[in-house]
Amino acid sequence: MRAQNGVQAFAHQCRVYYEDTDAGGVVYYVNYLKFMERARTEHLRALGFVQSQLAGENLLFVVHSAEARYHAPARLDDELTVTAEITELNRASLRFKQQVWRVKDTTLLCEGQFMVACVRADNFRPRAIPPALRTAFADAGGLGKQSSAGD
Repeated sequence: MRAQNGVQAFAHQCRVYYEDTDAGGVVYYVNYLKFMERARTEHLRALGFVQSQLAGENLLFVVHSAEARYHAPARLDDELTVTAEITELNRASLRFKQQVWRVKDTTLLCEGQFMVACVRADNFRPRAIPPALRTAFADAGGLGKQSSAGD
């Protein structure tokens, strides 16, 4: 899955389990948000950062806003690819474009955008994304040097 800027979007593989579905064997709509959250977490891990360690450094990432559009249902035992593409990097926040695809027929099931804020773990007030993390995000998103103005 190539991003619009030519950078390869991060991709996380997962499978639909019984617990993810409703009585009809179809993925319950809110579980797509969980799949996308896991992809963002694994993307962070792939960049060399672990959320539990960041929390120890008084840093958390929280979802500020979410938007999702559903196209087709996933079902029990489907293998999924969940992408996470950084499309915007600000001083204390970043925006992800995410998609959930069924592997066997490459069907787009769900897509969304998420604004994620960087906050202090002790009081949940906004804080600047640390330089090393900002650089990793910029490089991963193919964003180069981003302005630190505005959030």
